[in-house]
Amino acid sequence: MSSLVPPFTIETATQKVRLAEDGWNSRDPERVSLVYTPDSRWRNRAEFITGRAEIVAFLTRKWAKELDYRLIKEIWAFTDHRIAVRFAYEWHDDSGNWFRSYGNENWEFDAAGLMQRRFACINDLPIRESERKYHWPLGRRPDEHPGLTELGL
Repeated sequence: MSSLVPPFTIETATQKVRLAEDGWNSRDPERVSLVYTPDSRWRNRAEFITGRAEIVAFLTRKWAKELDYRLIKEIWAFTDHRIAVRFAYEWHDDSGNWFRSYGNENWEFDAAGLMQRRFACINDLPIRESERKYHWPLGRRPDEHPGLTELGL
């Protein structure tokens, strides 16, 4: 991922988004934290997070609650060192209630291509299990699986 540094092109920004999706679908907090600067700042819903240790703690809590998590990200816009994405992910709680969470993120990168700022707005929609659209095995979304636009999301 080190070759994906600002200034971004449509190709490198799109690759950056897919790599972020792949990382989050790994559900490995340590792995995910390494693409952020050591002092990265986040706003995730109403929670404010600073630094890799807090990112790891946040993601550990998140994926303990959001079971069978599967995510799709799609590029929305980009500039030299910023990328905006929209996303949707599906998950269930420990009582078997399913949700599709929709959101937007704004990302800002340093010269080395590490994310130094992440601002996320997210809404959760309860869904029936029969309404799920993400059925791939846990982990990376297969290349042939439709994205958000193709799924009508």
